[in-house]
Amino acid sequence: MNATFNKDLLAGEPYARFLVTDIDGVARGKHLSAEKIAGMLDGGGTIASAVFGWDIQDQLYQHVSFTGFHTGFPDVGLVLDPSTARRLPWDGNRWLILGEHTRADGSPLPICPRQLLKRVLAKADAMGYSAQVGTEFEWFVLDETEVSVRAKGYRQLQTATHGLTNYSPFRIDAQHAFVQDLFTNLNAIDVPLEALHTEAGPGNFEAAIRYGDALRSADRAVLFKQAVREIGRRHGLLNTFMAKYSTDYAGCGQHLHQSLWRDGRNCFHDARGEHQMSDTMRHFIAGQLHCLPHLLPMLAPFVNSYKRLVDHNLAPVKPTWAVDNRNAALRVIPGSPNSMRLETRTPGADANPYLAMAAALASGLYGIEHRLALELPPVAGANSGAEAVERLPRTLADATVAMERSPLARELLGEEFVQHFVQTRQWEVAQFNQCVTDWELQRYLELV
Repeated sequence: MNATFNKDLLAGEPYARFLVTDIDGVARGKHLSAEKIAGMLDGGGTIASAVFGWDIQDQLYQHVSFTGFHTGFPDVGLVLDPSTARRLPWDGNRWLILGEHTRADGSPLPICPRQLLKRVLAKADAMGYSAQVGTEFEWFVLDETEVSVRAKGYRQLQTATHGLTNYSPFRIDAQHAFVQDLFTNLNAIDVPLEALHTEAGPGNFEAAIRYGDALRSADRAVLFKQAVREIGRRHGLLNTFMAKYSTDYAGCGQHLHQSLWRDGRNCFHDARGEHQMSDTMRHFIAGQLHCLPHLLPMLAPFVNSYKRLVDHNLAPVKPTWAVDNRNAALRVIPGSPNSMRLETRTPGADANPYLAMAAALASGLYGIEHRLALELPPVAGANSGAEAVERLPRTLADATVAMERSPLARELLGEEFVQHFVQTRQWEVAQFNQCVTDWELQRYLELV
């Protein structure tokens, strides 16, 4: 981030860029003249409310209350955050600035993902906490382009590396130039990579981004996904953050490493506590376990997301916790007063980082505020001890029904956000339900 950025630095620039995310986490933005960007930094701007009226394929939602043909798609406010300005080295050192949305009166727009996270963080601040978050992303790198995948009908796609070898210097070296550009360019835009390695499938990579203040980390996560796509394109590669790219390989997660701090002290660490866990951490975990079934679509937002949340794939299927065990939804990582943290493993790589962090932190803060007891013991092995724990919803349809019926979701996130988000998930389910899939054709065409 660039705390010293001001509009004078735009002088002489032919254009600059801004970026926001829609409800799905898709990056939306424009290339604008430097003069136009400077004016927006002074007094804000507007953008069509259609940014919240398009689905992930840019079809216009129907029966979504916030905007649509029934409203005429009026503008919503757009405010740029100058502290997020950075130059993009792969785009001619062009300035990019992140933004967020407001109502006509300048107040925060409740359905704006970045504004929602800021509201949760304001709650943390009021409780005396500073939230620190680090992110890990798993994704697939394909030796394809937007043109080639369409020409192939999204079948028989080639991966950028071959062979299934975790942590392989040999496999990742097949994309040496791409990897070098990721480290060089991402670190240059304050998206500091701590690790990059191959994962459980050909073309499957995982990256760890250094922790920081939660809003800054969410901005970094959004920029990471967009930057990986843009840098990859320059190498003839297509990057996908689908939660389950292939039936043959494990899914892709977006793991959130969280801790709460006060007066320079990690409030999750207690040298005298069991597993060095403080009471604050135990309440935080209890809150996430309690709220997870109510907010699951924010962590698994698409039909495909639930193909990842299956048994025997190191993906959480129940609201459980454990100590250094990757089978659980919540993994306590014991350590020093500086490194003690909680890893929330439920979010998919496909989730909007602002919404995933908002859901996780709001849930944990709820547990602290209500002093929820961590009554469930930690699971062991392959979720041993979780036999009586109810499974999380298995489909987006079921998860959306649970969120729609939840007073708790509205208490945590507000009526306007929950209504809009639920309506968009209902639309997503409806689009899938009317689609004839390859699986159906192969299974039924000849025999029924």
